[in-house]
Order: sequence, then structure tokens, then C-alpha cells
Amino acid sequence: MPNVNENTAPVAVAIRELKKVYRSDGEEKVALHDVSLDIAEGDIYGIIGLSGAGKSTLVRCINGLERYDGGSLTVHGREIANLRGNDLRALRRKIGMIFQSFNLMPSRTVAGNVELALLDSVNSKSERKHEVEKLLELVGLADKADAYPSELSGGQKQRVAIARALANKPDILLSDEATSALDPNTTKSILKLLRNLHDTLGLTIIVITHQMSVIKQICNKVAVIDHGTIVEEGHVFDIFANPKAALTQSFVATTSNLGKIHDLLDEHSPLVQLEPGQVLLRMKYISKEVSEALVSHISRTFGIDVNIIFGDIDVIDNAPLGGLVVILDGAADRITAAVDYLKDRNIGIEVLAQ
Repeated sequence: MPNVNENTAPVAVAIRELKKVYRSDGEEKVALHDVSLDIAEGDIYGIIGLSGAGKSTLVRCINGLERYDGGSLTVHGREIANLRGNDLRALRRKIGMIFQSFNLMPSRTVAGNVELALLDSVNSKSERKHEVEKLLELVGLADKADAYPSELSGGQKQRVAIARALANKPDILLSDEATSALDPNTTKSILKLLRNLHDTLGLTIIVITHQMSVIKQICNKVAVIDHGTIVEEGHVFDIFANPKAALTQSFVATTSNLGKIHDLLDEHSPLVQLEPGQVLLRMKYISKEVSEALVSHISRTFGIDVNIIFGDIDVIDNAPLGGLVVILDGAADRITAAVDYLKDRNIGIEVLAQ
């Protein structure tokens, strides 16, 4: 079962033991099995998994595009499986969605693509024009209203898709691999836009991705899905600092270069050749509470030399995350005391060679 939310925000999406089975030619494929999650209002919640893990099936269940075969899925307290007709359409209007492929109509202008989402809810053409202008201003495309999709970059196309998704003032925005087709700089700008929209509009955002770097940049919580089952979930800092499932560990490793120390050791690199008495360590932040200048402190306090070989430190949730690979040089008892000191301050220590 999901963890109890630490904040007091109401639950926007509650999923309990969800099951989805695809049937074809007498065969069954279980796409989702016993999926349980709580996504609170105001979360930017990441769901990450490999291709075919069930991510997109899960998001299509959330907005009612797929019917599930067991369990419960409620959005703002309403069971999706019980909704039909106008009730289901009304709920979908409050759930915006953006995709990897943008899904823009090439024959319509930027303004025309956004206006499409308003045809069922805003009768007056002048009112629709005014709403479109506001939406394009919101996503930074006020000067592209009369352009066609073929004239836009990938990032601009996604901004149009975001404006369209926001047309009916949704409470929840689903992002299904929305940055997968974009280059790193454009991905960063789109994620920054989503963060700003979250902050200004009070959106709940659900991010479906196979890239842990996307999770790191924007999400506050994450669930890892593998073969239709949630294998790990929690706050992003905690998951990155101490991943437990093998799949999570492999995802986290893609966002850090700390693992390359094993290549250096295998290659007998001169960088990691030790003199007698030296110790090679990997130090990792595993708690938000660390704020001291630890390297200089242990050097002064314990009278040892600390040689930083390389490092990878990022900031998540206003706390440092990552670590350093270092060589400690000094008396054995001083090195032991320094290592104990680091452990007492919630620094993960791995002795790699000595």
C-alpha cells in the first residue's frame, strides 16, 4: 500500500490494487497488477519505468480512456469505472494531457489548434479568441498565434500542446513522455514551464517518463513501475539517496557518474592507484540534514589528507544529493575516526580499496 502523505493536501488520485488485462486471440497479457498509489493535490508525481512496463496504460486508466479489470481508481473521490457519458466527459475536461508526439493539426494555425479545445465549452468566438491569447501568453508563444505547426521547433510545438491542454482549466495535467522527443536544453525549458504552471495555477501534474533525469528536475514524488507492478515509491530525494529495488538503482545510476569508479578500478587507472596506508572511499549524501563543510572539516580535525578524485553533486528539494570519490591519506586510526565521523553525520560510506 502507498505511504501516508506527510503533508495535509487532499488526495487527487487514489489507486488501490488496480488491475488491467489485455485480451487478444484467446490470450491474456497483464498490463497492471496490484498497483496502489496516492497522488496528493499539488504533487508533481513521476511514474517511471522501462518501455512496456505499464506506464501509459496507467495514465489512460486515470483519464478513463482504458477500463480496468479490478481494484479502484478515484479522481477527486469519484470512481472512474462508475462514470459514463457526460459525467466521464466532464471529468476528462478537468484532466489535461500532453504527449510525446504533440498531436497538433498541421492544417490549423497555433491559435486554431488551441481553439479546438474550447469549441465545446466556449460558444462565443470572441471569447475563444481572448482565451487563446491568454493561453499562448502563458506558454510564451503570444507571437506565434498565426504560425503553423510546420514552422515551429519541437519545443514550441509542445508549448502549443500544453496551452491546448490547459484550455479547459484542468485540475490535473498528465504528461506522457512529453519531453522524450526533445533535446536536453529544450527538455529543460519545457520542464521549467511545467514547474511554473504548477506554481501559478496550482496544478497536480503526473509525469510519465523513462528518464530519471526528468524525475530529478521536476518531481517531488516518484513511483517506479516494473512489469505492471510498483516496485518502489516515495519522495524523490529519498529514492535517489537510497534506492532499494534493482530497477530503481539502475535508473538512479543513469543520472550520476559516481558509478564510473568501478571502471577506473577495473582498468587499474593511475587515478585510483593507492600508496600504503591510503583508502579509496565513495561518500554519498543520504540525508537532507547535512550542511557542514565535511571535507575540509575532517582534514583539519583528524589530520588527514583528502584527495578528491571526482564527484557528482546536485540539489534536489533544496538539499545536496550525490557524492564524492576520495582518497584518504593518514594514520589508520585517524582515517577510521574520520570515517566514523562521516557516518555519524548521515554520509553513506563505501570503502572501495585500501
